[in-house]
Amino acid sequence: MKAHEYWSVGALITMLGTFYSGYKGSESSHKYFAASSLLCMIMAIYTGHRIISKNKKTEKESNSIENEE
Repeated sequence: MKAHEYWSVGALITMLGTFYSGYKGSESSHKYFAASSLLCMIMAIYTGHRIISKNKKTEKESNSIENEE
């Protein structure tokens, strides 16, 4: 859960840096901010997916235990 929050905050910060560097017109820093933002977004999606899949897995296990009883 914490990893997802950190990647999301990192993505937000790098997106703001991307917008700012694009506004100022510095191409080299804009490229680095854009690449970092892409990486943070991918990791935020991945960690969010892991959270959702764990919740579904535990829900299915609890339902199967209830059905056995």
